[in-house]
Amino acid sequence: MIKSIPLNKLVQSPRNVRRHGDPAADAELKASIAAHGLLQNLIVRPATKGKFEVEAGERRRRAMLALADDKVLPRDHEVMCLVLEDATEETAGTSLAENFHRLAMNPADEAQAFAALIQTGASAEEVARRFGLTVRFVEGRLRLANLAPVVFEALAAGEITLDLAKAFGATSDQEIQARVFEQINAPYYAPNADSVRRMVLSGTVRGSDPRARLVGRDAYIAAGGRIERELFDDEDSEAWSDVALLETLAMARMEGHARSLAAEQGLAWVKPTLDPYTSHELIEGLVRLPAQPAPLTDAELARLSELDASYDEHAAILEDEDSADEAVAAAEAAIEAIERECQDIRARPPVLAPELKAEAGMVLVLSRDGTPVLQPVFYGAAAAEDPDDEGAIEVVPAPAGENRRRCALSKRLVDELAMQRRDVLAVHLASDPALALDLIVFSLADADHHDWRARASTTIRGPVPSGPIIGFEAPDAPASTALAELRSALDETWRKGEDASARFDLYRSLPEDRRAAWLGFVVARSLEASLNMAGERRLPFQDHLGGLIGIDMAKWWRPTAANYFDRVSKQTILDALTDIGGLELSSRFAPVKKADLAMSAERVFAGTYITEAEVREKALAWVPEVMRFPPLAPESTAEALVDQEEQVAGNSESQPPRELAA
Repeated sequence: MIKSIPLNKLVQSPRNVRRHGDPAADAELKASIAAHGLLQNLIVRPATKGKFEVEAGERRRRAMLALADDKVLPRDHEVMCLVLEDATEETAGTSLAENFHRLAMNPADEAQAFAALIQTGASAEEVARRFGLTVRFVEGRLRLANLAPVVFEALAAGEITLDLAKAFGATSDQEIQARVFEQINAPYYAPNADSVRRMVLSGTVRGSDPRARLVGRDAYIAAGGRIERELFDDEDSEAWSDVALLETLAMARMEGHARSLAAEQGLAWVKPTLDPYTSHELIEGLVRLPAQPAPLTDAELARLSELDASYDEHAAILEDEDSADEAVAAAEAAIEAIERECQDIRARPPVLAPELKAEAGMVLVLSRDGTPVLQPVFYGAAAAEDPDDEGAIEVVPAPAGENRRRCALSKRLVDELAMQRRDVLAVHLASDPALALDLIVFSLADADHHDWRARASTTIRGPVPSGPIIGFEAPDAPASTALAELRSALDETWRKGEDASARFDLYRSLPEDRRAAWLGFVVARSLEASLNMAGERRLPFQDHLGGLIGIDMAKWWRPTAANYFDRVSKQTILDALTDIGGLELSSRFAPVKKADLAMSAERVFAGTYITEAEVREKALAWVPEVMRFPPLAPESTAEALVDQEEQVAGNSESQPPRELAA
C-alpha cells in the first residue's frame, strides 16, 4: 500500500542491510532531492508508537533529514512510502535487493545529460550545485560529450573504458580522435590510455622516435607500416604513419626483452613500458625492495688504487706552471679518462637478498635513443596488513596542554590518518594557486636557511612523497576523489613536445588559468603526511597552513568503524562520546561490546543515531584532535594582516582563501 508519511515518523530499520555510506554520494543525493524532490518511494513497515521503520531507502531518509536540518524541508515533510504490512523474512531480502541490484549511470549517459542541461542555458556551476557534484567533475563529463561520435558511441556501448575515453580527449580534434580509434580497433592492437594519449597528440611518428629506433625501418615496413617522406627528409625526419602498428611492434620487442632479462636475472617478472621513465601506474600496489650496490672485487679495488695514483701524477703536471702546453693537454685528457673509468667501476648494479629475488621484479623502460634499459630498482608486492600486529603508540595532541587526553593509536592508524589529513590540506592548496605560488617561492628562497635536523614540510626540494605507507589510498575519501578530479582536469597538451625545450615552450603558451592549475597541483602533491600530535609526525608549518586556509576538517573526513573506531580502544571511543554528549551519553554505551560499540559510534558521528539536536550537531563537527588543523592564534593573524597591509600599500584588501565545499 502506498501511503504519505511525515518525515519525523520515519526511523531506521535494524534490518536494513546498508551499514556504510559514501559522503560524496550522499551529498549528491541530498542535492538531487533538494532540486527534484524524492523520485523513488521508500519501503517501510509499521513500528511502535506510530513510527515506520525504513527497510529500503535509508540514504534517502538521511538526505531528507539533512535538508530538514538546513531548513530546506519541514520536519513533518510528507514522504511517499510503500508500506509492507507484514514483517517477514523477506524484509531483509527486500533491502538487500534494493541496494544490490543497482546500476550506476554510464559516463556517456552522464555526459549527454549534462550537455543537454548546458544547452538549456545552465552553467557548469549550476549543474554541479544541482546534483551535488564538483564543477571539475561536470566539466570532465562535458569534455566527453565533445568526443568524436565513433569514440563516444564506443564509450556508451562499454567497448572502451572511461580512462581510454579521457585519453582521446587529450586533443579536441575529432578527426584525429576518429583516426586513432580506427587504428586501435585493429585486431593486433591492445590499447592503453598512455598509448592512446600519445597517438592523439601526435598523428605521426618521426623516424628518430625511440619506438622507431627500437623496431627498425625494415621490420616496420615488412609489417605493413607506411612512411611519408618529403623531398629533403632523411631517415630521422621521415614520418611513420601507422602509429598503432608501431606501438604494437615496439611493445612486442620490449616484452621479448623483458622475458629474457627476467630469466637472465632470476626475477619473477620484468614489466616493460614504452615510456623513458617508470610511471606511478606501472608500480601501483608495489613496494620498493631494499638493495645495496654490489661489493667491489679485489681486482677492482686494486685498479682504483692505480687510477688514484695516476690521477695524482697528471694533476701535478697541471699544477706545474712550467709544464708545456702539449703536456697539459695530454694530462687533461688522461684525467678525463681516469674519472670516466673510476665512475664506471663504482657504478655497481644493485644486489637483492637471495630470499627476496624469487618474488621481485624490475621495470624495463625505453630510453630516448631507442635502447631498452632496465631500471636499477627492485619491486615486490606490498605486504598485507595484519590487524593483530599494529603496535599501539601513545598519541598526545599537540601542542600539549591542559584537558588534553592521551589515547593509544596503532602506528598504522597514525600513518593512515596523517596521509588523509595531508590530502585534505593538499586539495585546498591545489585550489588556491596564489597561496601555492607563495609556498613554492618561499620554500625555494628559504632553502639556504633550512635546519637539516628538522623535517621539511614539503618536497619542493626533492621527490614526491609516497608514504609513510606505500600504496595506501583512502577508499572513497572526498579529498582523494577531489585530488583525482583535479589531476584529470589538468591540460597535458604540452607533453607532446619532442624535447624539454619544446615542452617548456608549449607549457608557457597555455592560458594563465591552466598554468595556474598545474602550479597548485604540483605544489599540493609535495605535502608530507602529518598529524596534530606530539612527536615526529607533527609538522607545525602544515598546521599553520591549515589554520591560514581555515579548513573545516569535519566536512572532509568522518570517523567510521573501518577507518577509526575498529582501530582504537573502547575507552578512546567512550572518550569521544563524552566529548559530544558528556558522561550521560558515554555511560549509555559503556556496557556495549567493542565491535558493536564501533558500529554504534559510526552512526552517532554520522548523525544517523537518534540523539538530541545539540549532541547530533556536535557529533557532525567532531574529528579526533590529531586530525584537526588548529586555528591561527589571534596575534599571528593580526601580525599577518599588518604585514599584508604594508605590502599592498593602499591596494584593496585581500580576501581570505575560499573554503571548499566537501
